[in-house]
Amino acid sequence: MSSVTAPVSVLIAGELNLDLILHDYSAFPSLGREVIVDECLMTLGSASAITAVGLSRLGVPVRFVGKIGEDSWGDQCLEEMRAAGVDTSFVSRTRELQTGITVSISSAADRALVTFPGAIAELRAEEIPDEAWKDVGHLHISSYYLQRCLQPAIPDLLRQARERDMTSSLDPGGDPTGQWQSGVREAIALVDLFFPNEVELEGIGAGSDSVQNLIELQALAEGVNVFATLGPLGCLTVTKEGIESVPAPTVTVLDPTGAGDSFNAGFLAAWLCRRTLVECMRDGVCCGALATRGLGGTATQPNERELLSFRIANFRDAP
Repeated sequence: MSSVTAPVSVLIAGELNLDLILHDYSAFPSLGREVIVDECLMTLGSASAITAVGLSRLGVPVRFVGKIGEDSWGDQCLEEMRAAGVDTSFVSRTRELQTGITVSISSAADRALVTFPGAIAELRAEEIPDEAWKDVGHLHISSYYLQRCLQPAIPDLLRQARERDMTSSLDPGGDPTGQWQSGVREAIALVDLFFPNEVELEGIGAGSDSVQNLIELQALAEGVNVFATLGPLGCLTVTKEGIESVPAPTVTVLDPTGAGDSFNAGFLAAWLCRRTLVECMRDGVCCGALATRGLGGTATQPNERELLSFRIANFRDAP
């Protein structure tokens, strides 16, 4: 089912940092050893910002609230987001903190991340002014575990969204402590859409079975929809009719950094236009796949025309 309904505006309260991509290593580094990589790129990073840019490229208006330092790294973050059409009016800057950075040591197969949080962890709920909520219909939050100062207030933010008749979504991101708690289940129970990857689903769920974890998390509250991103295996969810899965299209992968965040952007852009869940999942996996063709999370994210062409090529019955 196609739709001509214009997508609603999205508010993202999130972390904002650069990614230093060290790509295609000769061997994975270990203590006491030096290894060589073939490519290096400093580019816009953070799950929240990559999702924001992906949404904007798909024609969805995005307003971003975050915190960065008054430094050259922060300058680059703002320049790249503004160039993509993201509203950064509510990004605050401080001299007391350095803009965060993540080092992504990547190959076509996967990546390892090392993060200096800097300002990433310091955004607080009181720094999200009433004006930021104006004329938006959806709230998205990523990196639940990295946003330490915002984390305790995330359930309240989700309740505010409901009181304003907004929908909401959450991507937990990884937990560097490996504990997978800190009240995340309370937050999941308050969202419309929850986007864990396979590792996050197993950590937050009760066991190693993906389907059982999906069922368990969706049972936290009526109306919660959980969509697990499984890398090359695509996307999985459980509906009243049973298990629904969509395979990932085949592409030549250069760097998987930010693929899940691009999935979120594709899924949300379709969902906010009231398309079917399968169509949303298809757009998600298409956007995730397309984003892996270049270094970093945003270099090869598609626009609407590119997504349409790729969707038709990979899903013959797609509108």
